[in-house]
Amino acid sequence: MKTTKIVTVFLRYKDKYLILKRSQSVKSMKNLWAGISGIIEGNEDPLYRAKREVWEEAGIPEDKITLLKAAPQMRVDSQYYDHEWMIYPFLFSLIEPKIILNWENKEYAWISPSDLSRYQTVPSLDKVLSSLL
Repeated sequence: MKTTKIVTVFLRYKDKYLILKRSQSVKSMKNLWAGISGIIEGNEDPLYRAKREVWEEAGIPEDKITLLKAAPQMRVDSQYYDHEWMIYPFLFSLIEPKIILNWENKEYAWISPSDLSRYQTVPSLDKVLSSLL
């Protein structure tokens, strides 16, 4: 079975959590809601990748976020045969909720954890968020 390592980041501002709607331009999971995410390349440090993805996908520099929690990695089945995702979950607090989306996402929302079930999300996003609360 092939495994792809991915960081999934949630940003918290006050009592709300940021989710993003993936665009049509991304390779997988088009038009689904997700946390900020990205593939870990080679032996890259997951925390480094998490901070980089926050900058790339939301336009937020490292000095505007604070790591609150890194949950244990978790395996998630993918939509592909003989493939799984290894998710590295991170939660950061945010100083200012100014989001600048790049091409990977087309929309964002600040939600309460109980609101997540109202959104069509990538697989197991609820479990990833729960691991961070």
